Formats: sequence, C-alpha cells, structure tokens
Amino acid sequence: MKSIYSDKAPKPSGHYSQAMVHNGVVYVAGQLGGDPARPGSPPGTIEQQTEQTLKNIGEILKAAGSGLDQVLQMTIFVSDIALWGKVNEVYTRVMGDHKPARAVVPVKELHHGFQIEIQAMAVAKGGTSGSR
Repeated sequence: MKSIYSDKAPKPSGHYSQAMVHNGVVYVAGQLGGDPARPGSPPGTIEQQTEQTLKNIGEILKAAGSGLDQVLQMTIFVSDIALWGKVNEVYTRVMGDHKPARAVVPVKELHHGFQIEIQAMAVAKGGTSGSR
C-alpha cells in the first residue's frame, strides 16, 4: 500500500490520507470543495463546490499517476437531493464522455457548510483500464 498526497488539494483535517493505492487501484478519500489556495474561504455555490471537488480529486489522482479519465467509481454525497440537477450538469461537463459507475447519497449535512462530498476509485499508474 502507498499513501498519496497532493499539495494542490486540501490537506486532510483528520487522521486519514487523501488517497491510498493498493493492487492497481487508487482509493480517494471523500473530498469537499475547499480551495487549497484559499483555506477557510466560504464554500460558494453548489456548482462551484462541485467543480472544485472534482478538481481536488483530479489533483490527488494526478499525484498517484492517474486521472479523472481513469475513475472506476464515484460516490457523491449531497446535502439536498434537490441540488442534484446542478451537480449533474457540472459533473457531466467535467467528466465529458467518461462515465464511471456512480452512486448519489443524500445526507443531512456535511462539514463546514459544504453541500457536496465525493469519494472515488480509479485505476492506478501501471494498472489497466479495460475497455469502455
């Protein structure tokens, strides 16, 4: 197992790694939409949070030698399912033609006023992505 860290994503605020790599898979811990260049700044709109969250995941995957185009599965936690349409618009734009398996989980609330948290699993450097 290997721990992954990127200074281009928010630092973990607890006892966990941004990601772990094991047997050719990158497991990215749940990420919020905080901007690592502006710690403590307010979360912004759900669209801004979604885009920043996906950017943070992308930076962590890049540090592991992977990328958003290698994602196998994402779990998206959203504080209000009524926001799902806006989340899905940004997600579709950022992810493009790549359509990993996905689950959406409505939750009561998230830390620090954020409305979205995403965790991901992706093919690690040297792994195989198979065919789409």
